[in-house]
Amino acid sequence: MPKDHGIGASPKRREDLRFLTGNGNYTDDINLYGQAYVHFLRSDVAHGRLNKVDTSAAADMPGVVRIFTGDDFAGVGGIPCGWQVTDKHGQPMQEPAHPVLAQGKVRHVGDPIAAIVAETYEQARDAAEAIVLDIEELPAVIDMKAAVKDGAPKVHDDLTSNLCYDWGFVEENKAATDEAFKNAAHVTSLELVNNRLVANPMEPRVAVGDYNRSTDESTLYTTSQNPHVIRLLMGAFVLGIPEHKLRVVAPDVGGGFGTKIFHYAEEAFCTFAARQIKRPVKWTSSRSEAFMSDAHGRDHVSKIELALDKDNNFIALRTETYANMGAYLSTFAPSVPTWLHGTLMAGNYRTPLVYVNVKAVFTNTVPVDAYRGAGRPEATYQLERVIDKAARELGVDPIKLRRQNFITQFPYQTPVAVVYDTGNYVATMDKLEEIADFSGFAARRKASEAKGKLRGLGVNCYIEACGIAPSNLVGQLGARAGLYESATVRVNATGSISVMTGSHSHGQGHETAFPQVIAEMLGIDESMIEIVHGDTAKGPMGMGTYGSRSLAVGGSAMVRATEKIINKAKKIAAHLMEASDADIEIKDGKFHVAGTDKSVAWGDVTLAAYVPHNYPLEDIEPGLEETAFYDPSNFTYPSGAYACEVELDPDTGRVTIERFSAADDFGNIINPMIVSGQVHGGIGQGIGQALLEGAVYDDNGQLLTGSYMDYAMPRAADVPFYAVDHSCVTPCTHNPLGVKGCGEAGAIGSPPSVVNAVIDALHSAGKTHITHIDMPLSPNRVWAAMNA
Repeated sequence: MPKDHGIGASPKRREDLRFLTGNGNYTDDINLYGQAYVHFLRSDVAHGRLNKVDTSAAADMPGVVRIFTGDDFAGVGGIPCGWQVTDKHGQPMQEPAHPVLAQGKVRHVGDPIAAIVAETYEQARDAAEAIVLDIEELPAVIDMKAAVKDGAPKVHDDLTSNLCYDWGFVEENKAATDEAFKNAAHVTSLELVNNRLVANPMEPRVAVGDYNRSTDESTLYTTSQNPHVIRLLMGAFVLGIPEHKLRVVAPDVGGGFGTKIFHYAEEAFCTFAARQIKRPVKWTSSRSEAFMSDAHGRDHVSKIELALDKDNNFIALRTETYANMGAYLSTFAPSVPTWLHGTLMAGNYRTPLVYVNVKAVFTNTVPVDAYRGAGRPEATYQLERVIDKAARELGVDPIKLRRQNFITQFPYQTPVAVVYDTGNYVATMDKLEEIADFSGFAARRKASEAKGKLRGLGVNCYIEACGIAPSNLVGQLGARAGLYESATVRVNATGSISVMTGSHSHGQGHETAFPQVIAEMLGIDESMIEIVHGDTAKGPMGMGTYGSRSLAVGGSAMVRATEKIINKAKKIAAHLMEASDADIEIKDGKFHVAGTDKSVAWGDVTLAAYVPHNYPLEDIEPGLEETAFYDPSNFTYPSGAYACEVELDPDTGRVTIERFSAADDFGNIINPMIVSGQVHGGIGQGIGQALLEGAVYDDNGQLLTGSYMDYAMPRAADVPFYAVDHSCVTPCTHNPLGVKGCGEAGAIGSPPSVVNAVIDALHSAGKTHITHIDMPLSPNRVWAAMNA
């Protein structure tokens, strides 16, 4: 029978009761006494010289408390970047200033120019219309390749060019890689685009700044995935507030997908303004505002080449990518197309030589940063598309070609620095063939053809590096913060437990899954355990949630802290039972003396910890609370194989997803229901990228897809019922739970399988000249390719 509690069980998510009944506490639900409201006047031109900002008339309008401009931030630090990349020549990247409010120039549509603080939102918006701007519009640079040409308009006048860095990896492989291509029996080349995406979490960003004059303490309530990091960046580098005087609280957060990792200007402004006017200041983003102020994702233009020998073995791979940084460097932007992308270009395959070149470029667009998968979807898409194209050119089965080149021996040192500790790519492909019913595909294709439709089958494999760490390694690669995680386990006198974690939950189900781990270790009921997160005043310094790291890193910190709890509790139990602590075992919520019938209940031991009548204090101090910091020695490497079946209408070009199957290896599974839900959500976002979504700018830098009228989000009718499986388990070897990340896998593995399926459908109709269509594969693009 399935387990009903502990590790491996699927209890309903306890947090969902408050969410579904409207009792969640989101940042916009926080309203402080005497708060004012802020509206940002944003640039409506992509590139311009800011000659004048006249606020005199606006300042006299009803309800206006104060208007801030860039001049008010002359002595304040700019928004910092959290990762420095060194280029292939050993030079640090170009790192321009990122002011809280525009100073001298505006650099993208949506760049904040002034902030109006008023008694109501409506009064702040009205006053914004009375501000007189003198902006000398300058030529905008939107296209990345045009941006790095001689004579291109410079986004930042103080930089030498629009090239942030020219990164090569692994540089010492380049000559050997080039030579392998010269001697290859077959070379497949493909140019493709990873389309720019807008994350669109259900909850828009919100910031509430508060200031206590009597203690000189500031508090920021914000929609953040990592409040401790925001406190560090904003306090130390922007506003100069000591950490003990700055509290950051991220309450319930309605989705993030990466876009809420970063420190934004609006957070710094609300904190700063509250100190200036001595009252709370609140900002809530509108959906339209989010389109031009939230960090975007992806936006790569790549050329990838695969070299094979006469037996169809992969012998070398090389790529050249232009990666859009937008107008400024967002918090982790430089790392996404480099260390989170280049290190995954080996994929699931034993390709001996890999060389990756990335040119990061500034343009007059919204900054680009991590979005679900962050670099790994971009790598997987390139690799799995070029393998599929190679199979068609060689006339071999695409699954057979992949199987032939799979890595089968572990641990495996890739040519791009990382070491895969475990995996079984053959097993996941075997499972995929089973759950996707490949044997029945021919019949399903005939049924589609009978209706006048084309049917295609696309497959792909993926691997990702997640559970981002270790600190010493990423520090050498340019990270300006550690990537450990923390946990404090506080056992109360009656046996209930509060766990303070640096991880943050914004949809992952931490309040359900984390107690399962601790309850399993102690043999107690999960209802006795509460998870406390999202408040820098309540727990130790932690790095937050992103990169599928919560369980692998944060959960491991909880395990280490709970092990300390158990060790101390065993000493107390030993005194209570007059035994040696070496003979004490814990099982089913009781401490037992091994080999005897002596036992003492969990609650009796925890009470004794706080009422120490039965043991000498010189041996064991009172209390039962422990803290642990966990910094893993390696990433975790989840992997899998995905299959998509599409039906294509040749008259309209419309593509529908008919079947989607996913076989994943996530190591040990804590809560299968939550894992399946994470995969479902990721696949939905991947399908959105493949078929529907895309942020588009015109030549003047105007965002043409600035609302849901023009930016197509996937709906329920756009996705099928999924067949998912995570029974192929190769436990991670370097964390105590043996777990691997699962939150981003669906978004990594799904786009190439969708595109491969569409190309397969077109080839089934004799359109073999169509080897690629860039995402999103809208009806217009597919129809145009068919009728070109």
